[in-house]
Amino acid sequence: MAKIKTLFECQACGYQSAKWLGKCPSCGAWEEFLELNTKQIKVLEEIKNITTSTTSNQVISITKVKQDQISRFSSGDNELDLVMGGGIVSGSLTLIGGSPGVGKSTLLLKIAGNLAKNEKKVLYVSGEESIGQTKLRSDRLGSNYDNLFLMSEIRLNAVLSQIAKNSYDVLVIDSIQTMYDEKLTASPGSVSQVREITFELMRYAKENEIAIFIIGHITKEGSIAGPKVLEHMVDTVLYFEGDSSRELRILRGFKNRFGSTNEVGIFEMTNEGLISAKNISKKFFSRGNPQAGSAITVILEGSRPIVIEVQSLVSDSSHANPKRSSTGYELNRLNMLLALLERKLDLPFNQYDVFVNITGGIKITETSADLAIIAAIISSFRNRPISKDTVFIGEVSLVGDIRDIFSLEQRLKEAKYQHFTKAIVPSKPTKNIKGIKCFEIDEVSKLIEWM
Repeated sequence: MAKIKTLFECQACGYQSAKWLGKCPSCGAWEEFLELNTKQIKVLEEIKNITTSTTSNQVISITKVKQDQISRFSSGDNELDLVMGGGIVSGSLTLIGGSPGVGKSTLLLKIAGNLAKNEKKVLYVSGEESIGQTKLRSDRLGSNYDNLFLMSEIRLNAVLSQIAKNSYDVLVIDSIQTMYDEKLTASPGSVSQVREITFELMRYAKENEIAIFIIGHITKEGSIAGPKVLEHMVDTVLYFEGDSSRELRILRGFKNRFGSTNEVGIFEMTNEGLISAKNISKKFFSRGNPQAGSAITVILEGSRPIVIEVQSLVSDSSHANPKRSSTGYELNRLNMLLALLERKLDLPFNQYDVFVNITGGIKITETSADLAIIAAIISSFRNRPISKDTVFIGEVSLVGDIRDIFSLEQRLKEAKYQHFTKAIVPSKPTKNIKGIKCFEIDEVSKLIEWM
């Protein structure tokens, strides 16, 4: 008689062990291990062997392999199409994560309306709202079309039965944490439930060529709640970011089997709902009277250049350890730049509190804004405004050099389009851009001389 396999799983992160553990070695959670039953272990084995087929052992020359034709269709929204690599792929499974209230449901209901308008048959399943509540949001978004069908359900079998009876092009699940498979004893949102439901949806999407979107909640650490295998199973992982108190939202791609993850989509939350943002650069900077502590730079979000304003406040500190605060910019990098200014320019920032803010709620993830950050800090320290016609673009190294950055010409063209006439850069672009004058500096000390 075969020995029965025993497996325990952490319900917080999905870590597995052959024996019960009091504390999870992966996430540190206590008393979260539950024993998996035979059905759950079988599902795990199926997921591990998902790529196995009857022809998996065949060996064939790569030149003789016929490439599968990817069928795409437009979502009806240019921003989402850009992030997804040109449109929605039939038979794909897409996971959209984001913090509560950021607009995940609003985004997908808007997209569902666009698809229904374009003769696609869409089923929107909500486990968090009633049909009436979803209809109220649909009225506000203007997404009422005959081809958009609503369903309030948390049972997976009921959803699969419905889409088996009717031929749908797109299925939206809102959200994966509320769905429930009656074959499992675990509660909705548990690791076992999320994993098996995602596996069943993935298998159904591939077999029936239906595009499926699932919404996933995120944890306080910023990752999607549930097992990490969830992100590995789906074809595309998108994160919807933004402050619920601000109007701008950013959709980023973190995984895409059918396209690039270098693009971002930018949306604007209005009274009428979520719309694609237009002329977004003007939302991130002000052309009013110049103020001390303000500097302008140009960053790249995907392939899109955006002019943003960097703000800094330097004030006398009453603490033994001065405060360092940064919103939208990495705090560790700010500390590095301040240490560099102390060493290279003999500025006594160990006696001052320093605050940095990126306007518009955007987060800078590249180093091209280093020069603007330093310019804003020095401007605030000296209480001397910077010319409102100037942009600062460049990476600052640990030894004080100003390094070249990629796509400089593209950034300068955007600065010129926004009517800036001067640029402080590490080196001049290969092509002269008429209308904007470039000033080269190769180290931090020369920035002081220019200012």
